[in-house]
Amino acid sequence: MKTLIKNGKIITMSGGNYENGCILFNDKILYIGNECDQTADRVIDAKGKYVLPGLVDAHCHVGMFEDSVGFEGDDGNEDSDPITPHLRAIDAINPFDRGFEEARGAGVTTVVTGPGSANPVGGQFAAVKCGGICVDDMIIKSPAAMKFALGENPKSVYSEKESAPVTRMGTMAMIRELLIKSRDYMEKLDAYMTDSEENEKPEFDMKLDAMLPVVRKEIPVKIHAHRADDICSAIRIGKEFDIRVTIEHCSDGDAVALILEREGLPVMLGPTLSDRSKIELKNLTFDTYKNLSDRGISVAIITDHPEITIGNLPLCAVMAVKHGMDEQKALEGITIAAAKNCFIDDRVGSLDIGKDADIAVFTELPTRFDAECVMTFIDGEQVK
Repeated sequence: MKTLIKNGKIITMSGGNYENGCILFNDKILYIGNECDQTADRVIDAKGKYVLPGLVDAHCHVGMFEDSVGFEGDDGNEDSDPITPHLRAIDAINPFDRGFEEARGAGVTTVVTGPGSANPVGGQFAAVKCGGICVDDMIIKSPAAMKFALGENPKSVYSEKESAPVTRMGTMAMIRELLIKSRDYMEKLDAYMTDSEENEKPEFDMKLDAMLPVVRKEIPVKIHAHRADDICSAIRIGKEFDIRVTIEHCSDGDAVALILEREGLPVMLGPTLSDRSKIELKNLTFDTYKNLSDRGISVAIITDHPEITIGNLPLCAVMAVKHGMDEQKALEGITIAAAKNCFIDDRVGSLDIGKDADIAVFTELPTRFDAECVMTFIDGEQVK
């Protein structure tokens, strides 16, 4: 079915805006512009409203720490083993988690969701749509990233178990060992594939096999790092092994802003609309959004749901703007920059012909406090 939204203030997030424009779509976007005499099965008059790409949360745990459930729905941290790269978010995501409904209600159509930060290596993130009854039908990209965690969380989890790692040195050593083994495994496998007569096939190792997309630079590593020294450690490990790295949380980003600017790595900033519940969060401030984005650093605004519930993603952008972040950059932080930082901008994050028809209609820009999402579309289907 073709749907036409007309007379809206279309903000494409890719450069072209239309004051009284229209957008035609089925599951993909077919037309954007000012010519509204398009043939459609359904026509929606969005006069006075803003039409934007569906919002993107670049780092959260929706569907994995289920709302109002407790232990039975707590599937985000397999803390029985500190090194678990073979774990997959799609095996834990519950599409019926209330978080997905709240996301749709706020105009959030895509989430990049995955394991928590109990383990130095937690497993594989997935980029999924926020509508569906089976995760296999919601996937944009899986695996979308591998999760590493530095600092306080792995230390606290395993010190309670009287097991390694109990120091930052231990965490980094475990990660480094895995990367060395993964690189060797890749080289042996590549040699076998090149010449199976001269080279033996390495014995299958599920953990090392899961790391192949990382060492081949096919997917990034999302590295949980709040404190300034942990941020620098994340950068160091990326350089040492020539892997793609994104900095997750980055609470001390102001302290190492010059380093982040120099390295040009994507930053997923947040959760900031929360209390300073641990020592690593003592410098938490919304000022960081302005300070990093003004340096040209690509900043995605995240909720880290359930730390901040997913429906408050727009409110996080509002607060960033209130504390000085340029409004356009804040919009990008919940749309196209979020998608680019997660390497899924070929599908989502902006309104462009051929991209997925993920669309949100607001009474105001979602970076403004009085904005309300009145319609949400995922793959062309109205879900709010």
